[in-house]
Amino acid sequence: MKAPDEKIVIDGMSVVVPLYKSADILPLLITRTEAVLGAIARNYELILVNDCSPDDTWNRLKDAVPAHPHIVAVNMNRNYGQHNALLAGIRIAKYPLCVTIDDDLQNPPEEIPKLLAALGPDLDVVYGAPLNEERSVSRKLPSRLTKLVLSRSMNVKVAEQVSAFRLFRTPLREAFATYRGPFVNIDVLLTWATNRFEAIKVQHSRRAAGRSTYTLGPLVTLAMNLVTGFSVLPLQMISLMGIGMGLLGFAVLAYVLGLYFFYGAPPPGFTLLASIIAIFSGAQLLSLGIIGEYLWRMYYRVMDRPSYMIRETLP
Repeated sequence: MKAPDEKIVIDGMSVVVPLYKSADILPLLITRTEAVLGAIARNYELILVNDCSPDDTWNRLKDAVPAHPHIVAVNMNRNYGQHNALLAGIRIAKYPLCVTIDDDLQNPPEEIPKLLAALGPDLDVVYGAPLNEERSVSRKLPSRLTKLVLSRSMNVKVAEQVSAFRLFRTPLREAFATYRGPFVNIDVLLTWATNRFEAIKVQHSRRAAGRSTYTLGPLVTLAMNLVTGFSVLPLQMISLMGIGMGLLGFAVLAYVLGLYFFYGAPPPGFTLLASIIAIFSGAQLLSLGIIGEYLWRMYYRVMDRPSYMIRETLP
């Protein structure tokens, strides 16, 4: 590992950025990212993936391509989601190192050299974990929950420090080259290829423009997709809950029999019966709901829905 302030120049690097409602921030994103890449890489490409943004992002991106020969502009057929757009860009990347970064400049492109300096021969993936997150409490709490779920799915020590700011070796994509399906998570897919992860602290800024589209609802959906799409933890919890309910049932039976044989008292009536039925019915419905989540994901996989479809690529 080299010192962060030591200048490193590499042969080639691909940077993948998913775009959504990025029309206002696009010129600044391109200028700052290209300035960094021009200083650290002899060859580079900036892959900008428009995830069917409803604003003028694609038109502005098309206008920028002639003046920026290093840009690869990708337009998705519809809105597939951040990780699906990333997957499309990663599969296009042609250089041996790949960086992913959000379009809001909260992770400054100027921090890319820090990731590069941390990528030693014994590492395959380096995350840029924020020093101080410039987010509201309402945004931090669901984000923290999502990372906890992600840690169970990834099963690597840096799971709770993952971010959209990643540097990894491009050949890792071969591990998920044949992956198809609408539910994509790049971090979990990378664990299919390696367990050599690291996370370092980087600067985290306020959004340069606009508002985050990752509100509570999308984050909860992301957490559900993670835990039921890439983990069997809920099924294991159902098994444990079944064991717990069985033990509870035996305990209640022992209590009722004890009252009858030792004290001659009749078993409690409606209140106890109603409580037991409510507990067991709730557990059964929860179990069916979790199994249903897995079943509908399997249904989508059987339909062989693609992860994405690209409408147009420039140049």
